[in-house]
Amino acid sequence: MRSTSNTIRTRRTVKAAATVLAGALALSLTACGSDDDKSGGNETTGTKASGDALTLPKLDGTTLEVAAVWTGPEQANFKKVLAEFEKRTGAKVTFVPAQDPIVNFLGSKIAGGQPPDVAMLPQPGAIKQAVDKKWAKPLGPEALKELQKNYSQGWQDIGKVGSEQYGVYYKAANKSLIWYNAKVFENAGASEPKTWDELLSTAQTVYDSGVTPFSIPGADGWPLTDWFENVYLSQAGPEKYDQLARHEIKWTDPSVKEALTTLAQIWGKKDYVAGGADGALQTQFPNAVTQTFTGGDQPKAAMVYEGDFVQVNIAQTDAKVGTDAKVFPFPKVGDTAPVVSGGDAAVILKDSQGAQALATFLASPDAAEIQAKLGGYLSPNKNVDPAAYPNDVQRKIAEALVAAGDDFRFDMSDQAPQAFGGTPGKGEWKDLQDFLKNPTDVAGIQAKLESDAAAAYGN
Repeated sequence: MRSTSNTIRTRRTVKAAATVLAGALALSLTACGSDDDKSGGNETTGTKASGDALTLPKLDGTTLEVAAVWTGPEQANFKKVLAEFEKRTGAKVTFVPAQDPIVNFLGSKIAGGQPPDVAMLPQPGAIKQAVDKKWAKPLGPEALKELQKNYSQGWQDIGKVGSEQYGVYYKAANKSLIWYNAKVFENAGASEPKTWDELLSTAQTVYDSGVTPFSIPGADGWPLTDWFENVYLSQAGPEKYDQLARHEIKWTDPSVKEALTTLAQIWGKKDYVAGGADGALQTQFPNAVTQTFTGGDQPKAAMVYEGDFVQVNIAQTDAKVGTDAKVFPFPKVGDTAPVVSGGDAAVILKDSQGAQALATFLASPDAAEIQAKLGGYLSPNKNVDPAAYPNDVQRKIAEALVAAGDDFRFDMSDQAPQAFGGTPGKGEWKDLQDFLKNPTDVAGIQAKLESDAAAAYGN
């Protein structure tokens, strides 16, 4: 997921979120219940199975299409959510696999007169594009009611364009996590770092034990933007983060130079990166994860950075999350540890009772709890029962995200115009791949980033 990512909302501070996240991952689980009142939906034509928290309309004979870029286990798990919607309503829902960037895919479908009813959009910038092109339809009263009951204002706001609500953020990501092979750390005598300097020290300890420290999926540009965003947010601070996200300061700013120079302390040490730069640039995200958790205590790498969704790929190995595969918050580079989030929003493209009902369902805890039980998924829905998550690690990450409320920053590249922040082989994705290949050329990459950003933002 990219995010997975225009309109940009400011956040008050990341300090509270960072504190909550670090505490939640460090402490043992504290059980917490969900809201008792989860009723809602259609009052007149609905069906409601015993124990269900949401009433939905009868939709026998209705057919719907939902488009998303999800593949593999992520797609399979989401299809189980759609199957439950079918069971409750009688509608028939077809999943339509989309290609990245999804806005281009949707443009082709719409030009051919066959838009899906609902699309899962991985960027606020993509939502704005869909609205600007007059593709997207606002949420109706039932979907709004469910959204407002279950989501903090911050998660509602990033689904808005102007004052109108278009998106339901069904799936979120905590993108400030580093996963590690517990056996490698144990053998090396390494401990979980809390600061960037400690991370470098841990990497050296791991390297000295005979294992390459990091697995980096350089073949996919989006994880590289996430690396940068975590370093930049912690080092430059939330105000500058927001300014750079809006392109109110240039990528040639000294704060960007400092962040890239910091990144080069890892990216520029070929012995620290599995396969070196050339190998990393040929490694896709799923393989970057699985090679960290296969090979016993001699994997290709000890650590892999990315969000909570890494668990989907860990599940394809024999490693068990919480024992063989563990996680720590992205270490602080500056005053506070970063909390960067991403997500995928359901947006209606063909307005109908069926599409509105599906958006209502996806805004409910009922839908989220189905996928939460399957693992590799995180919901920003504050009324999802934490017990739905399959392990303590996932549960703590989910509780931390909800407890953070509005105190987070959304993925910067996902807020950018698609041409800069969301297209393979172009813009920031390509520029950071070039930087991974040659981390000594900080000034050159800054100039290229600024040129591409200026063209995309139009300023």
